[in-house]
Amino acid sequence: MLLLVIVVVVALLARLLGQFGAAPLRNWASATRVGLAVMFGVTGVAHFTRMRVDMVRMVPVGIPNPEFMVTFTGICELLGAIGLLVPRTRRVAAIALVVLLVAVLPANIHAALSSIPFQGSPAIPLVPRVAIQVVLIALLGWAGVLRPQGRFK
Repeated sequence: MLLLVIVVVVALLARLLGQFGAAPLRNWASATRVGLAVMFGVTGVAHFTRMRVDMVRMVPVGIPNPEFMVTFTGICELLGAIGLLVPRTRRVAAIALVVLLVAVLPANIHAALSSIPFQGSPAIPLVPRVAIQVVLIALLGWAGVLRPQGRFK
């Protein structure tokens, strides 16, 4: 749930900046991309903090080299976050992040069904966890694929 809060709060703040003169942020698609970029930046960095141990535990049995997978997905999230903000890479970054979200869905399902806690908090139940990913995919599709034109438009 925190991920959606980050996206919404940052997008609202970005849109507010647009209203007060930051011309590139005068539309919702641009503000949403900023919110998504911040959220993916935060989650990408988390792959390299003390949260890493919990992320490695989320990787389903049978996936080779969980440590590498966590590193790889963290790098992908960081590159995707940057890519969302660059006009020439925005659409590709959004598509790549959608693919990433689909690819990590089994880890999220495994974490929910196995009740793997995260940072000492109980596991997020399956339905909200999947719903969050669906919302993020929809936002990426709208703001990054369907509305990628212009500097931040």
